[in-house]
Amino acid sequence: MTTEAETRRRFEQLGPLLDERTLRVFAAAEANSVGHGGVSMLSNITGLARSTIRRGQVELASPTRLPPGRIRRAGGGRKQACVLDPGLLADLEILVEPSSRGDPMSPLRWTCKSVHALSDALKKKGHDASSWLVWKLLRDMNYSLQGNRKMEEGSQHSDRNAQFEHINGRVLEEMRAGNPVISVDTKKKELVGNYRNGGRKWHRKGDAPRVQGHDFPDPEVPRAYPYGIYDLAHNRGHVVVGTDHDTGQFAVASIRGWWRAQGRRLYPRAKRLLITADGGGSNGYRLRLWKLELQGLADMIGIPVAVCHFPPGTSKWNKVEHRLFSFISTNWRGEPLVDYETIVQLIAGATTATGLKVTCTLDHRKYKTGRKITDEEMAGLRIERDPFHGEWNYTILPRKKTP
Repeated sequence: MTTEAETRRRFEQLGPLLDERTLRVFAAAEANSVGHGGVSMLSNITGLARSTIRRGQVELASPTRLPPGRIRRAGGGRKQACVLDPGLLADLEILVEPSSRGDPMSPLRWTCKSVHALSDALKKKGHDASSWLVWKLLRDMNYSLQGNRKMEEGSQHSDRNAQFEHINGRVLEEMRAGNPVISVDTKKKELVGNYRNGGRKWHRKGDAPRVQGHDFPDPEVPRAYPYGIYDLAHNRGHVVVGTDHDTGQFAVASIRGWWRAQGRRLYPRAKRLLITADGGGSNGYRLRLWKLELQGLADMIGIPVAVCHFPPGTSKWNKVEHRLFSFISTNWRGEPLVDYETIVQLIAGATTATGLKVTCTLDHRKYKTGRKITDEEMAGLRIERDPFHGEWNYTILPRKKTP
């Protein structure tokens, strides 16, 4: 008969060396040698639950054993919260996404809402989510907690936050209706040639590519103007690389190319196209050529084209920046953009773990700069402005075709 003192001494010697499985089996074997009352005695000595020790006794008596390296049978343990509550991640993303901020050139994002506030909001939606669980889910979703940093962004419009909320509401409304929602912008223009490109790649020692020592912006050096269209619903990107100038005509021509290549196939029953864009550049809200070309786009596709511009000074918050352009920059880092074909291949090769797919085409057409749009041409547009900041939010209706 094994005494309690002997069992305790063996446990003190072996306990630190045992994992979960071997500790369970050790306690079961000792309980069997003790006989009546052994389970209670081993529970007091080891701190294991009586049910755990009995499970160890079943394992000892069973002819089947766990595979080497496993401490539990397959499927054992508590299920993950996202498995038990499938809607948890989606509701957390909805709570966080309208307030997401950060460096768009980095895949990391961060939120200014605390995990306690998010936990309370999720509980109101019927989810059993502690603040610790929210913190873990945010980490898994590539959010990071960051402190304050002084940043100079210029003057901020008084309705800046209201416009963000307006855009978010419009995007959700159109996506629920099954209509296409795209985020557009022109990526930073790039010099084409054997010039240095930021970032590093793996090479054999001494085999790093040699590039030009200077990259002065000589007018003769060809440029690439990547215009990106990001489809929010399908996580797809389409990039048109222009070779001439970044104008409003080029911007809308790129959107037209996306519609012909992907949009009309992905959205055969679309009732409206919603575009979210920056407030400046080739798709700026003040640019007459942008609106005139959008009228031609609406006439071609036969459905209204709605546009929501981000407030001044907030271009980095556009989805195309951190859902598409950031991964393109990551994919071609350290790679000299020696010609247009190389640029197209590197852009099309960008992908993410969440399934981003990117297509890329080259546009060699010429686009004139400095074109003046007359008041008569503007008067011919079928443009409806929203009651809230009609200069930022408007819809261009297709014109009826004349016989």
